[in-house]
Amino acid sequence: MSQINYEFIKKYLAKINHRWIVTGAAGFIGSHLVEALLIAEQQVTAIDNYSTGKEGNYSTIKELVGSEKAKNLTIINGDIRDLEFLKSNLKEVDYCLHQAALGSVPRSMLEPQLYHENNVSGFVNVLEAARVNGIKKIVYASSSSIYGDYPSNPKAEEHKGIALSPYALSKQINELSAQNFAQIYGISCVGLRYFNVFGPRQDPNGAYAAVIPKWIQTLINGEHCQIYGDGTTSRDFCFVSTVVLANILAATKFNGQHTVFNVGHGQETTLNQLHAILVSSLKEQGINPQFDQPAYKDFRTGDIKHSLANASKIKNELGLVPESTITEGLKLTVSSFL
Repeated sequence: MSQINYEFIKKYLAKINHRWIVTGAAGFIGSHLVEALLIAEQQVTAIDNYSTGKEGNYSTIKELVGSEKAKNLTIINGDIRDLEFLKSNLKEVDYCLHQAALGSVPRSMLEPQLYHENNVSGFVNVLEAARVNGIKKIVYASSSSIYGDYPSNPKAEEHKGIALSPYALSKQINELSAQNFAQIYGISCVGLRYFNVFGPRQDPNGAYAAVIPKWIQTLINGEHCQIYGDGTTSRDFCFVSTVVLANILAATKFNGQHTVFNVGHGQETTLNQLHAILVSSLKEQGINPQFDQPAYKDFRTGDIKHSLANASKIKNELGLVPESTITEGLKLTVSSFL
């Protein structure tokens, strides 16, 4: 099993004992946050309703961090749509890392109301529970999708566009809600605009799986990877360890009321390039995919053609520098599937 080295976070939080809540803790990003915090000997409360997260991720975390550090973990099964549940459980906490949400642009096009209930109403519930219980800081997952139809790259935090999907709209509303609570109630909030996060433990299954884990599994299975469009669509793929560090730095270093940061590597990779890197990484591991060329389909409604982060703000204000290159992160991710 491939493990990300979170020793840099352990050193950063050395001699500091904070109490953290992670929502969506059994999910891909949430589980890595829990793992890193436990390695750093922090007190962690993990909340998830397992609608998309996997309860088995907790077993993996406990195995990776060891039994002694795992004692600092409290696991609670609950839903952020339940305000009274949140008021009862978001207590005596220094920081809340809010990751719970429904992802997937295509699914949001089919179920817009469900996305509003989870991503918008659920987030307002988190804000209200934090207000009632006096939590110091909320760091919440926003998304690069909020840039919508803004035409130019790289995307900087001051840029704005029209949302192209209910998922993107939910993230735009979240940023406004956080700003509103910060202004009215004095809650400190930081939104992190994730750019196409990937890494070990990302689910490869389902119709709405993220492209990297889905393609790795597809190639291992000896099947064609599907590209929507001609393959020149590009993304700023961001390794999960960078996202974990961004959350912890945002919680502990930002001292204002509300702000947002891009979280990306500042490197543009086309889908054609991504496919070639994954094929090469598998071959290095002794696996020769049956189909080393992708199959092409029509471009999907709601997708963005190009997305690249201007990552200078988070570097300058929080000191965030990605620990791994895209290729290094992809190799570690590939090896975690084998």
